[in-house]
Amino acid sequence: MAGVSEPGGAAVAAGPGTLLEVTDLEVCYGLSQVLFGVSLRVAPGEVVALLGRNGAGKSTTLKAIMGIVPPAAGRVRLDGAELTGEPPYAIARRGVGFVPQERRIFPDLSVRENLEVGRRPSRRGEPGWTVERIFALFPTLQPLERRRGGSLSGGEQQMLTIARTLMGNPRLLLLDEPSEGLAPLVVQAVAEHVRCLSREGMAILLSEQNLHFTRQVCQRAYILEKGRIQYAGSMADLAADEGVRRRHLMV
Repeated sequence: MAGVSEPGGAAVAAGPGTLLEVTDLEVCYGLSQVLFGVSLRVAPGEVVALLGRNGAGKSTTLKAIMGIVPPAAGRVRLDGAELTGEPPYAIARRGVGFVPQERRIFPDLSVRENLEVGRRPSRRGEPGWTVERIFALFPTLQPLERRRGGSLSGGEQQMLTIARTLMGNPRLLLLDEPSEGLAPLVVQAVAEHVRCLSREGMAILLSEQNLHFTRQVCQRAYILEKGRIQYAGSMADLAADEGVRRRHLMV
């Protein structure tokens, strides 16, 4: 994939270690086009940020990868396998997990029941996620396992949503605004969970407006503005380039 010529941006090319490869993705809502030639990649174990202001197209990009919004053009591949045009359930079976911005837990089910709903068989040769393994990663959830999902706090619901998605044994996790509306201490907890998953080899693509959060967990970043990629490079380069941040991220 071609790099983006931006100050501080690194040329980003797809390589043999690429898990997710998105090429020239375009999305339309009716007669209105909202994504224009979006290309990006994520490697196994890598955490990549999709940054941008409100309405930039971040959530639409994740939904197009997941098949919730059908692309008008472009291609989406996971480990070389074509996902373009597949329905969301088929993409989930291929190994993509999606954590939506709205969280969408089952409010009348207990924490454990929410987790069991998401359970899928483990992938061949890979250790599967179990409720016990989930509680080891999210110790806050274990004492709440019999509590109804609707009675949890916003941070607890966010952790439960991520945990339920992991029960599907994904290879790639799509997180839509994971820090939104959470207290600073809870954001720190979510950041630590993301780092733990990365250390275990999970590939993660997350959309965010919280630059401080992404600096803690992400190795690389893409910046979307009006549906187009305006920056592709390392988080270190982005942190050092105030000009790029002012042009594309500050309101």
